[in-house]
Amino acid sequence: MTRFFLLLLLSCVTTFSVQAQVMAPAETTEVTSGPQMTFETTELDYGEIMQDSEPFRVFKFTNTGTEPALIMNARGSCGCTIPSYSKAPLAPGETGEIKVRYDTHRIGQFRKRVTLTTNVPGEPIVLTIKGKVDEKPAEPAAVPASEEGMFNAGGRK
Repeated sequence: MTRFFLLLLLSCVTTFSVQAQVMAPAETTEVTSGPQMTFETTELDYGEIMQDSEPFRVFKFTNTGTEPALIMNARGSCGCTIPSYSKAPLAPGETGEIKVRYDTHRIGQFRKRVTLTTNVPGEPIVLTIKGKVDEKPAEPAAVPASEEGMFNAGGRK
């Protein structure tokens, strides 16, 4: 009798586990409806640069959604980081860019953020720039002009 109950219990457990596997929904990749911005990278490294070097870097992105994407605002984390962007909507499949200017006159390491307010659902998009600005070497002191350089074209002083 105990064997009968054991077999019955085993068959019930087996049937239940097979049913649970069949009933579980299959994972599918959903296409995101609405606007969606996919960036090539969300962090750009200036590397180690000299003071007053090229201040601009560009973040490139694509609208991978099904509706136009729109950047409503882009704000740097301080006055030394200034983003610029197109205010026109970006159609699905189109690419765009956000140009960021960092004040490379400031010496030292930096890590700054640009926060984007968009029509993409969810949290704001945060982009990061980082690097190190080394001080420009001092220029040599000016050499005084020679006596010859003080004569005018006519040869007079």
